Amino acid sequence: MSANSRLTIATHALAWVALHSRLSDSPATSGGVAASVGTNAVVVRRVLGELRDAGLVESHRGKPAGWTLSRPATEITLLDIKTALDDGPSYALHVSQPSRNCPIGLSIKPALSDIYDAAEKAANDQLALVTLQMALDDFLTRSQRAKPDLLVRFAKALHSGS
Repeated sequence: MSANSRLTIATHALAWVALHSRLSDSPATSGGVAASVGTNAVVVRRVLGELRDAGLVESHRGKPAGWTLSRPATEITLLDIKTALDDGPSYALHVSQPSRNCPIGLSIKPALSDIYDAAEKAANDQLALVTLQMALDDFLTRSQRAKPDLLVRFAKALHSGS
């Protein structure tokens, strides 16, 4: 089983849209976001569509087409992004009914439900503390340390249309 990466993809996409709008007058394209995320533009459009439906981004048709944030990055939390994706709880119980003739099977659902509810609340509380702007600032600080000229090259590429 693999972990759900939709929150990471959505956060990446929104941070890219926010950075793009800081450096360019035109909306961010799905193709540009997809190249950064390392996935297909269809995946990005699907996620951004959910974020649009939740009021976090706006889509623009025509020339120039693309995506912009619906409100400032300082007003969007990671919990807003997670909620917009509506993926349900992070932890799930058995899909099938465990044996009621087993001491574990009999009690696992109520015991883990309490633990999972507390873990979900703690995660949501933490996500509510972090804005998209805070995350973007952290991403940029870390990339500046790793590759000091990367942001300058990125901005030049945006302005040259590549």
